[in-house]
Amino acid sequence: MRRLLTSCAVIGGLAAGAGAVDAQDWPSQPIELNVPYAAGGGTDLSMRVLGESLSRALGGATVVVQNDTGGGGGIGTGNALKAEPDGYTLGTGAQGPIALLPHYGATTYTIDDVDFLALMARNLQVVLACANASFKDFGAFMTYAKENPGMTLVGNSGAGGANHLSMEAFGKAADVTFEHIPFSGASEALTNCAGGHIDAVTATPSEARPHIEAGNVTPLFIMEAERIEDMPDVPTAVENGVDFTWSSWKGVIAPKGIPEDVRAKLTAALETAMADPAFLEQMKSMGEFVDYRDSEGYAALAKGDSEMAEGIIRELGMYGMNQ
Repeated sequence: MRRLLTSCAVIGGLAAGAGAVDAQDWPSQPIELNVPYAAGGGTDLSMRVLGESLSRALGGATVVVQNDTGGGGGIGTGNALKAEPDGYTLGTGAQGPIALLPHYGATTYTIDDVDFLALMARNLQVVLACANASFKDFGAFMTYAKENPGMTLVGNSGAGGANHLSMEAFGKAADVTFEHIPFSGASEALTNCAGGHIDAVTATPSEARPHIEAGNVTPLFIMEAERIEDMPDVPTAVENGVDFTWSSWKGVIAPKGIPEDVRAKLTAALETAMADPAFLEQMKSMGEFVDYRDSEGYAALAKGDSEMAEGIIRELGMYGMNQ
């Protein structure tokens, strides 16, 4: 019996030693970076740029970007979170699949299943006055909304999505109501705005820029705490007395349970990758707003947005609608 216990102890020690060697040598095989959206989109392109930078930060390790689409990003996100927690399968942690979709009952996971590694970027939101709108600045917009409750037609890129919820939340903060008009995407919403078929629309600055430059739409405010460099003349709601900010975001996530030494090496490499000048220049050229935050900061942002979104989704009667 003593000999058997001794043998087991030796085997256990060898196994533990093997695990330590594997962690020390990580990465010794390709790292898969899962993107839950189709190739060619903004999230896909930015994650490919990150993959190249992460490879450099890890001394030339292979980082392979895989597109795993469907379910508004929920399928790929769920698959990434179900992967072996060994540091070789990472996911794209986007706001929609993590902070919104679980409240609709459309996912196999919740926010509590996510290991937030590093926030990469945020997609800022700007509210625009459409062609022929009765307002052209923030003050006039608010006056019109208050005098015409529930009558201002505000377009978004899809019912229940980030653009819809952000304006619902803004209305609650500003004590005004709107008529929300969903479209099949940002492009369709902006086209209808430029054509004067709605009063206002929410979009990212990069999506809005061509229409602004064409003179078809007018920026009303940016959903940030402070004005941004690319739109210095566009005010914030905060400076106009409405304490409200919102942006969608994306970063790198993983299933919980990655060995701590591997995780430490991975998060350090992500920080290095997101500070790389070549990465920053490429992201800027694509209109991306890089906002690195460490694991703790990323998790706090995601959980705060999830709580806010849950409240709005419940008010809309959409909570658990896809169960």
